[in-house]
Amino acid sequence: MSSDATIMLRRNFKHSIRYPITVFNSVLLPIVMMLMFVFIFGGAFAVGVDYVDYATPGLIVMTICYGLGATATAVNSDMTKGIINRFKVMDVSRGAVLTGHAVATTLRILIAVAALVAVAFLIGFSPSASFADWLAVIGLVALTGFAASWLTVALGLFSKTVESAGLAVVPLVILPFLSTAFVPAETMKPGIRQFAEYQPFTPIIETLRGLLTGTPTAGHAIAAVAWCLGITIVGYVWALSTFKKRA
Repeated sequence: MSSDATIMLRRNFKHSIRYPITVFNSVLLPIVMMLMFVFIFGGAFAVGVDYVDYATPGLIVMTICYGLGATATAVNSDMTKGIINRFKVMDVSRGAVLTGHAVATTLRILIAVAALVAVAFLIGFSPSASFADWLAVIGLVALTGFAASWLTVALGLFSKTVESAGLAVVPLVILPFLSTAFVPAETMKPGIRQFAEYQPFTPIIETLRGLLTGTPTAGHAIAAVAWCLGITIVGYVWALSTFKKRA
């Protein structure tokens, strides 16, 4: 199975870099959003610190979400166009097909986040994180990306068409905007504020923000890891169940 998973990983990663729209959505679009927020909107927000330092953790989470549409459509395309049946004839492990999509998406996310952080440094990002803090940031980004990947795989399998699979991940793309990614929760109107405080991306963003400033808090970190593990389990079980029904 490990050999099958490696083959599927290589296949999916090659497909990712072969299509320009995937590269744009995963890497270039988050960078464009960063430049827009920092240089156009940033001056309007009073966040108590340099805005690029405040916004970068939220933009990291946004980057995780922006490339998920390609995964959902690729998974659905494999399922609806007969690719899975060909793999079954070749005696490729079913679990390897799904794992290949999830791991390839996670690797693509890590590359995109690395590019975003590099640009952030170029425009004035100045974190005070220690080496251990940076390791924790990388670990949390990987864990969040892996969780989002499995949920996206499940959404791609559940959708009936390639088009609906792409639309299924739109709520995940929108969710970072309804968090503390760009402004503190206390500046929001009632209702939206409560939603922002208790949705899954907020503790992840606040944990990243705390790590990058060298002041992490245990409460946010525990909530962030719990959300990631919960989403991973739900996505994995849902994906496997749907795959067995449809394959």
